[in-house]
Amino acid sequence: MKTDAYRVKEGKKVRLRDWNTDDDGGLDEKDAKVLTKRLQDQLFDWQERLYAEQKQALLIVLQARDAGGKDGVVKHVVGSFNPNGLKIASFKVPTPEELAHDFLWRIHAQTPGRGMIGVFNRSHYEDVLVTRVYDMIDANTAKARLKQIRHFEDLLEASGTRVLKFYLHISKEEQKSRLQDRLDEPGKHWKFNPGDLKDRAHWSQFTAAYQDALTTSTAAAPWYVIPADHKWYRDLVISQIILDTIQDMNPQYPKVNFDPDEIRID
Repeated sequence: MKTDAYRVKEGKKVRLRDWNTDDDGGLDEKDAKVLTKRLQDQLFDWQERLYAEQKQALLIVLQARDAGGKDGVVKHVVGSFNPNGLKIASFKVPTPEELAHDFLWRIHAQTPGRGMIGVFNRSHYEDVLVTRVYDMIDANTAKARLKQIRHFEDLLEASGTRVLKFYLHISKEEQKSRLQDRLDEPGKHWKFNPGDLKDRAHWSQFTAAYQDALTTSTAAAPWYVIPADHKWYRDLVISQIILDTIQDMNPQYPKVNFDPDEIRID
């Protein structure tokens, strides 16, 4: 599968209306799920290499609108990894201690160590999205923060951490359907947050904020705009991109300082 079409080119200003949320790659759900399972079996094996090597790390950033599918990706894609080599972080409203530091302070502490795969279910980009839409910061502060984020991600890359950033792109109609589903099914009531309707009312403002955030796509930390109206296709594309990235990192099993053939276990 070619995934370059979903990658945001470095320095390019994106217009999200030009990206198809309904793309399915010409596949049907059944075939896509078979392909995804094959990819995830490979992901498990490559994660083991990364964990054994202990020289590199991978950080996966998930951003989306409400009901965009971040939790679904964690369950259906990230769930294929061995938990021993996995670290998942989700960033809520900052605590008083976190507010007493720079906005990246709490983020840096959650980045994965060597050998690990880290997942940010929401991330440092919240500080240039929600804060901007609701006028907690002005345009100049947002611009400065985006520059600081690029420097931060460059630092991670220089330290051996590859960064992958996924924006899960859903349509306004699909979001409505998913939010309504949470209201219609009692078992999903806990997922519904009335505050999501407030964010939905600011759809165009969030679009503008995301478009600016996507300009931080670089060779070291690329953004991918993932068509996410079809959950099964979303999972397939993300699995393929993660696998391609780990294979490019090419982690190797470490050499041992003994000869296995000379060891006898009585």
